Amino acid sequence: MRILFIGCIESSYIQLLLLIKHKKNIVGVITKEKSEFNSDFCDLSPICKSNNIPFIYTKNINDETTINFVKKCNPDIGYCFGWSQLIGKDVLNIPSKGIIGNHPAELPYNRGRHPIIWALALGLESTASTFFIMNESADTGDIISQETISIKDTDYARDLYNKINKSECRQILRFTEEFEKGTIKYIHQNSTVGNSWRKRCAKDGLIDWRMSAKAIYNLIRALSAPYIGAAFLYQDREIKVWRSKAIFSQAYNNIEPGKIIQINSTTDFIVKAYDGLVHVTQSDEFHGKEGEYL
Repeated sequence: MRILFIGCIESSYIQLLLLIKHKKNIVGVITKEKSEFNSDFCDLSPICKSNNIPFIYTKNINDETTINFVKKCNPDIGYCFGWSQLIGKDVLNIPSKGIIGNHPAELPYNRGRHPIIWALALGLESTASTFFIMNESADTGDIISQETISIKDTDYARDLYNKINKSECRQILRFTEEFEKGTIKYIHQNSTVGNSWRKRCAKDGLIDWRMSAKAIYNLIRALSAPYIGAAFLYQDREIKVWRSKAIFSQAYNNIEPGKIIQINSTTDFIVKAYDGLVHVTQSDEFHGKEGEYL
């Protein structure tokens, strides 16, 4: 089976290597030379060069040059793992078996943008890894594989990212074999069921100390590496926060949110939230003082 591979993030890199290791026939790769919005961006060209796989850089997967590259590769199937742009029908219709997309959520629920970040920020206890036949809409095609993934209260973005990638690798090998044998099964998505998550904006990453301690903790772990980090403003400067703990204590109920309770170091301090304390255990360098308000 001739596979066209599309991707430009860290998990794409791991999955392409997995397919090569298992001697799958990768006939072409579409990737990016750089990305201005993927914090986990990864150029796949080094793998292609070392394995003599044709590849192309593109900024627009639907442009004529890219379409001609796909036609030249003559794939039976496409794997699009880690690509933010919607693919048009001129590309989707080239592989006879279609193009497979993936979404780290339990489709038909939680379609849309930033699924790992939203799952953590909202404090969900589980998510999923879902693969589906792509169409011209986002995350609405027939499902071919789905695995549920538990989320621990202690999981940060990297922990969940790695869990999802492990599941994706298992699923990819399984459904690749099913396509090769002709035993793949399709589950139709009901378009009237589910919801879609919106694109994040800059203010979504700002800590408001009037939030609950748990909500602040969830936001911090959601935006931790490999993402851009949650932040608060201090003297017109953004201070990124990477690790924290929520502390629930009634001893500070009469203290206003945002007050610095304790400074342990320039990267370790405690701040009053609405209903408790947030112990920041890892942040950018910060020179606040006890008793100040953020």
